[in-house]
Amino acid sequence: MSFAGTYNVTINTPMGKQEGVLTLEENGDALTGTMSAGGDSAEVKNGKVMGDTATWDVDVQKPMPLTLSFEGKEAGDDINGNVKLGAFGNSTFEAKAQ
Repeated sequence: MSFAGTYNVTINTPMGKQEGVLTLEENGDALTGTMSAGGDSAEVKNGKVMGDTATWDVDVQKPMPLTLSFEGKEAGDDINGNVKLGAFGNSTFEAKAQ
């Protein structure tokens, strides 16, 4: 399976669920793309694919500037995993294929 695709992503945060759209492109073991939420869009950075696991970072500006660091595993057509919320600790996310 490839991680490439467009997903409806839900991040569980201390401030409630944050929803957005994640678009990923896979080129060998490199992962690129964008994540958009609330009218803002950010580039996927440092994306890597290792077997059934992918990791990537996204710098967000709202509700405050911080880097989200994702680690997800394939779950059928979807991606599920953990996300580091900068200074706010760790949480989980789900990315459902559109």
